[in-house]
Amino acid sequence: MKKRFLRGSWARTVVSRMRGQGRDRGAGFVEYAGLMILIAGIFVMIDGLGLDGTISEAIGQAVQDVVGGG
Repeated sequence: MKKRFLRGSWARTVVSRMRGQGRDRGAGFVEYAGLMILIAGIFVMIDGLGLDGTISEAIGQAVQDVVGGG
């Protein structure tokens, strides 16, 4: 009986958090921090693999192709 009560209470809490006024409260910081960690990981990977020069050259070449400077 107690498990059923706890499960029902938990379900009501989850539904109220998903549909209620506070559904997005606190999510902004967590999402922002996760995005920053992901971006930092990408930069570390690019630097670790030595792709920074290759990417820079490819971007420079693409800009020259669009602008017509080379």
